[in-house]
Amino acid sequence: MGSLSSYPQLAGELFETVQLSRTLEDSKTFVDAIPEDESDAIRERFERRRGEPDFDLEAFLSDAFALPEDPVTAADPSRLSMERYIDELWEHLIREPAEGAEGSTLLSVPGRYVVPGGRFRESYYWDTYFTATGLAVTGRLDLIDELAENYAALIERYGCVPNGNRLYYSSRSNPPMFCHLLDILESERGFEAVRPYLPALRREYEFWMDGRNDVAEDDRAVRRVVHTDDGPLNRYWDDRSAPREESYREDVALAETTDRPDRELYRDVRAACESGWDFSSRWLAGDELATIRTTELLPVDLNALCYGLERTLSRWERTRGNPDAADRYARAAGRRRRAIDARCWDDDAGFYFDYCWTEGRRTDSWSLAGAVPLFCGLATDDQAAAVAAHLEERFLHPGGLVTTLTESGEQWDYPNGWAPLHWMAVVGLHQYGYDELAETIAGRWLDLNREVFDRSGLMLEKYDVAGGSGAGGGGEYPLQFGFGWTNGVALALPALFY
Repeated sequence: MGSLSSYPQLAGELFETVQLSRTLEDSKTFVDAIPEDESDAIRERFERRRGEPDFDLEAFLSDAFALPEDPVTAADPSRLSMERYIDELWEHLIREPAEGAEGSTLLSVPGRYVVPGGRFRESYYWDTYFTATGLAVTGRLDLIDELAENYAALIERYGCVPNGNRLYYSSRSNPPMFCHLLDILESERGFEAVRPYLPALRREYEFWMDGRNDVAEDDRAVRRVVHTDDGPLNRYWDDRSAPREESYREDVALAETTDRPDRELYRDVRAACESGWDFSSRWLAGDELATIRTTELLPVDLNALCYGLERTLSRWERTRGNPDAADRYARAAGRRRRAIDARCWDDDAGFYFDYCWTEGRRTDSWSLAGAVPLFCGLATDDQAAAVAAHLEERFLHPGGLVTTLTESGEQWDYPNGWAPLHWMAVVGLHQYGYDELAETIAGRWLDLNREVFDRSGLMLEKYDVAGGSGAGGGGEYPLQFGFGWTNGVALALPALFY
């Protein structure tokens, strides 16, 4: 797999012309296209013909590239139940092992994988875990094995699981969910199903902790590690600081609205994409997206997930007879827990918040990230009680939990609700004994899923849970259908209780 510049749909004059011209409505369409000829030949033909009076860029693209299609269609709700539709939809969302056609931006993986649907034509790291919760309910453990194999292969090649299996996603990851995917295999098949993947899981941990020993007085941050007085904590980060290839036009336009240095802005935008919350008011210093400051924040959900990774590695190292490694991971988890309590827990508010390490204070953004410590078993009983009370009083609406309390127009904000956040909140509450609240949240979310399906025949990427039409909105692209993690969680939530 070559550099970005080797691909005409990722770099060069043709790329910039296409992405800035709005010839294709969605910026992601072109970067997913497959060249029909050698890259140099396409570039040469473009340079030669672009000055012609009758040059038609759209016709040129149709001739030079195979443009992707989005095949998911609506069901007839009078013929199919929501659950039956999801079961039939898997065949449209499951892909055979990807080798990648010549010139394709798709990263090869050895096993089958599941795509979310719509414009999301590749597997996504954290999406895959939530999708797998539903695959497990329907007995597709062989497919979950292949998903884990894909994770391990990507870590072997890139040192992490990229955001998605596309070349343009390979400079960043996603919330670390590999250990949770392996939890599914362990719960069904025992530790031996997990053992082969431990080297890859350890390497993923090293990716997140790269720089933990490189502390300097004048530079406390090294890539994804920030050194605090309470110990190292993690932030989101992308190794590139250029406009996103898949949203090039949007990023260039955003940079024109602010005096901030372009590289700083682009990196903060990319870091938010690594978080999966692209985009949310929780990352903003002001009201506008141009105030995004993701790399200045220590996200409570990321650090809770890293705590969970450390605890899981400790447990599995002990199981395989390596007590020294087990103790080392356990100590790291203990340090992280104390640091999260010191930096992210607000005792007066009774809730977890992100911490702005450049300003030395917690943010005031109430978000469902504050429920992830329960999912990871990090909260004390008293902390869990306080978080549960706030989820019920502040976040719970007729259709489930709102993502934040701020209505900004961004998609990871009020009034939207998302399947992965509902799963983590409900599982977390269930683990701490708040079954009644957990069932209420799950029931409202599933009722909304079903109501929208019965009306439209579709499963949505996100939903308006606050009493609107039910269809989520906001963000930089239209609402998508399919939808991998919504389908998975819709099947998995009932299995928690029944």
